[in-house]
Amino acid sequence: MTDLSHIDPFLYGYFLDETLEHGERVGLALLHAAKNIEIRFSRQLLPETAFETEFESSSYTPSEGLCFNVENIMKLAERFPEHKETFQRYTREINVFTNKASRLYCENTEALNRSGAQWGGGWGGHSNPDYGKIVNFGTEYIRTIITESRDKHPDENWFYNSCSYALDAIDIIGERYREQALINAEKCENEDDKAFLLRMAKAFETVPLKAAYDFTSAMCAFMLIFALDGSDSPGRFDRYMYPAYLKTENKEEVTDLLDRLWEYFHDHRSWNLCISGSDENWNDESNELTYDILDTVRKKGYNTPNLTCRVHRNTPDKLWSAIADTLATGTGLPALYNDDTVCAALEKIGIPPEDSHDYCMNGCNQIDIFGKSHMGLEDGEVLFTKCLEFALHNGTDPMSGEKISVETGDPRTFTDYEEFERAFMHQLEFVTYNSCSSANTYQHLRGLFEPHPLRSCLIEGCLEKGRDYRNGGPLYNHGQILAEGIADTGDSLYAIKKLVYDEKKYTMAQLIDALNANFAGYEQLHHDFKNCEKFGNDIEEVDKITARALNRFFTVLKRNNTYRGGMFTGGCSTFNRAADYGIRTAALPNGKLKGEPLLADSIAATPGRDTNGPTAQIKSVLRYNHIDACSGFVFQNKFEKKLFNSEKGKASFIALAKAFFAGGGQQYTVTVVSPEDLLDAKEHPENHRNLIVRVGGYSDYFVNLDDELQNNVIERTFMNMI
Repeated sequence: MTDLSHIDPFLYGYFLDETLEHGERVGLALLHAAKNIEIRFSRQLLPETAFETEFESSSYTPSEGLCFNVENIMKLAERFPEHKETFQRYTREINVFTNKASRLYCENTEALNRSGAQWGGGWGGHSNPDYGKIVNFGTEYIRTIITESRDKHPDENWFYNSCSYALDAIDIIGERYREQALINAEKCENEDDKAFLLRMAKAFETVPLKAAYDFTSAMCAFMLIFALDGSDSPGRFDRYMYPAYLKTENKEEVTDLLDRLWEYFHDHRSWNLCISGSDENWNDESNELTYDILDTVRKKGYNTPNLTCRVHRNTPDKLWSAIADTLATGTGLPALYNDDTVCAALEKIGIPPEDSHDYCMNGCNQIDIFGKSHMGLEDGEVLFTKCLEFALHNGTDPMSGEKISVETGDPRTFTDYEEFERAFMHQLEFVTYNSCSSANTYQHLRGLFEPHPLRSCLIEGCLEKGRDYRNGGPLYNHGQILAEGIADTGDSLYAIKKLVYDEKKYTMAQLIDALNANFAGYEQLHHDFKNCEKFGNDIEEVDKITARALNRFFTVLKRNNTYRGGMFTGGCSTFNRAADYGIRTAALPNGKLKGEPLLADSIAATPGRDTNGPTAQIKSVLRYNHIDACSGFVFQNKFEKKLFNSEKGKASFIALAKAFFAGGGQQYTVTVVSPEDLLDAKEHPENHRNLIVRVGGYSDYFVNLDDELQNNVIERTFMNMI
């Protein structure tokens, strides 16, 4: 009979003792998986083992925790008939704690989701565990915290047992890597590779149990835990790897390891790595490793990982110069975050300076406190343009004809603009509350059914409180709901105010009839609304209306608490969804046609609608209150590559970025590209496989984008700095 522990070690470990708490059983599943999953090295000879099984019947992922695939388990029942009854029994219990969220949604929420107006919850998100705990202290140190904390929380023994099992799993895999490195070295014919494998084998004699002693051992410890955690977001890499960097005399060793790491990042689509920043006294925290990382990014020219650089009032000119040189390569990296604004935003919601200055990003651009929070994930989104549609159609979605939102009155009867704006704000509040409620439903279910003992060991507060990472354990547990279609909505609101209520050129009935007809037969009306003043051109009234809508969104969010134990905050990052949101939106008073994919892809203007240059655009964007945005508040510009080919051009960019941040801007990303290359890549993609552009909060290869997103990038205005 085939040993069940080899078929699916997660299942075997989880069902080993069915009298235990669910969380403790998850820890046992990890422990038995560590003994049986495949150990492998990447093509760069770095550890790349993840918690997954051969038959894909179960896995342990960073966003979902322990996952069982019931369909594949039933396939195992047919493949291994001697275990058929056992597998069938397993699936009955597994169904008790999986796929529950959909049952708890109300019909109204489902309709809002279908329309694209909002979503909430639905995925586990990214995270920023403190990998430095493994690199600089080792599992041995974490066990001392478990011992001390267990005595303070005797009723949470199951939780501490699960975390102990997770640490045992890490150590077991480390020992297996030591043995495998020796075996591979023995077979290796390449002397350089053999020497590298032997260095790794020696390193694994120490790590992950104890602290790393040089950069090689630090890289082994980092890669071991990073790969096990799903190759997500490395966080403040130049901070926690720097002690080992200082212990390494041979800097060629560092260069070689960074080269190998960046190849791994690129192969595995790793997410956000953060460099530089300031401490709570505004001392600059960049170091030699910071500059080595920028050198590596320039040399590799990859779009991954999504490199973020924190800047602040005391960022040295040397670093600014290195940033501009790196952006000049056209990778769209690094994205820039302003400590002066981000730290103030975090402190406004109660995070003290010593922790606010330890922020980093994960995923595209979500803000986390490194190793101390479970808040840097997208909990949901609200599409402002759908809320506007609901206000125009009294709660009905014009794309489907369904009445899915609250009734706020027939706008044909409204007597002034303020009455219409109140209707819009009511719709925005309703959808925002619904998104928060949906997110909390999922947070509650994840807290109950998806414990994460591995991350609980690496995020401060969990062990100290005796609470899981998903269930309020971290020090900070705020949520992040993102706003989309902001500029399109602001442009529409202003056009309604000006053309319907101020100038009385058209009636609301005429506008609504034109929208329902997708402007067919209303060509002059369409021309006037389409060519009305737009956000992004330093037109104060347009900007203030747009900012007022966003401010209401932020205010409503902060009235809502998260299930995890914080408050909801907001930001803006459309990822690759901007075009899809446009397609799901009907005709709008800004002149957009029904189903047209072009929609604002960040906090800036709708692509192509900003015509007064970068200074005017920045002045518009700075009319938002960036300190209310505690998630990434993405601001994108597009510059011609030739501008970055001169020292004058790079100096102009640095001056522009500094001015934006001095004015209170939070985040700044740029695409540096030739307009001719963009257009040619559209027609001849085979000639431009390495052309990189910014998309929402990340960089991607232009030829990999769908047609609508490519058009979005092409439509963005080229900014002239000289």
